[in-house]
Amino acid sequence: MLGPDNVPVISDESTVTREPAMATFSALVHSHSKDAPAILGMLARGMRSFDKATAKYWCEWLEVGLEDTPVRETWRELEKMVATYFPGRGTLFEETYLEGKAEGKAESILSVLEKRGIPVPEDTRDRITSCPDLDTLTLWFDRSLTATTVEDLFAEE
Repeated sequence: MLGPDNVPVISDESTVTREPAMATFSALVHSHSKDAPAILGMLARGMRSFDKATAKYWCEWLEVGLEDTPVRETWRELEKMVATYFPGRGTLFEETYLEGKAEGKAESILSVLEKRGIPVPEDTRDRITSCPDLDTLTLWFDRSLTATTVEDLFAEE
């Protein structure tokens, strides 16, 4: 049986690049270890050398495998680092990624309102689609699920 006692911890980026399957499996096996956040950080750094499709495959494979472990959210944050070498620094890649997420969230809000038969004036549509803040858009989305008018989205602002 494979487990933490007989699966080695992969502790260097060069091994990740040579053996992504073993490195990912090792991270899963050691996901309950006190060293799990460090192991995942090293894995994310190693995955930055992969082409986009390969990195995406192993990132998602690991995320699914981590299921309900305490470090799953840690991994979800680290996945962003695979796409950019300077997370949180407002690089073009990061901004483009976040803009795409904001656009998707805005489209979801408008779709919910449309499906619920709530009219959205053009100026309000523009306000929603031009908002870059994911937290605000998430709040508006949550409100769109129960709103009776479009003004309900912006209550208490």
